Amino acid sequence: MKRKLLAGVFLFAVLAAAVPGGAREAEAAGYIGTVETSSSYRLKIEAPAVTVYSEPNIFSGEAAETHASQVYDAKAAGDGWAEITSGSGKGYVRLSDGAVLLEVTQETVNEEAVMREKIVNYALQFVGGRYAWGGTDPHTGVDCSGFTAYVMRHAAGISLSHSSRAQAGEGRRVNAPKPGDLIFYSGGGTIDHVAIYIGNGQVVHASSRKTGIKISAWDHRTPVRIVDVLS
Repeated sequence: MKRKLLAGVFLFAVLAAAVPGGAREAEAAGYIGTVETSSSYRLKIEAPAVTVYSEPNIFSGEAAETHASQVYDAKAAGDGWAEITSGSGKGYVRLSDGAVLLEVTQETVNEEAVMREKIVNYALQFVGGRYAWGGTDPHTGVDCSGFTAYVMRHAAGISLSHSSRAQAGEGRRVNAPKPGDLIFYSGGGTIDHVAIYIGNGQVVHASSRKTGIKISAWDHRTPVRIVDVLS
């Protein structure tokens, strides 16, 4: 899952200096895939019989013999060979002898990624909403921690305190944000603001009375802590 690495390196270099511990193993900014694809191989014998060799060359000695219609888990071994495991152990089959190497693709759903995407999408629907100090409902007015608490409760079933300082201790501290993580900011050494990371170097947050709920660069202020509350 390669993602905009150049932008990510620059952004997280800033975080490495700002957040204790740094982002040494930072993930690139961006959404993580909800569907992960993996590939494996099967070898199908189509000739009446195919020799299995102990090494991928015809002079290595015969290890076994396969028969028509048999199918094996396999790995491509290069130069027209495939590695298989049979009842006789590991061996190598020459594809030109009458074997066909088939690639099998499997897709699995990344449940954590689905939840993170759900949180982001839920939060983004409130962009343009009103800021209200002490507010807890983005439909009528909300402050920064009221917004994060509301989104996490309704999108993920997670209960958070109505305080950015308290929320900073209510999850697992991480060095690099994923969509759905909380990013905290400090004024004068004390955490006083929180936002939801949405990927691509951006956050959504209840910013101020003047701007309301908006999207900003994740480093619009100096970030001091990243917390994964999904853990």
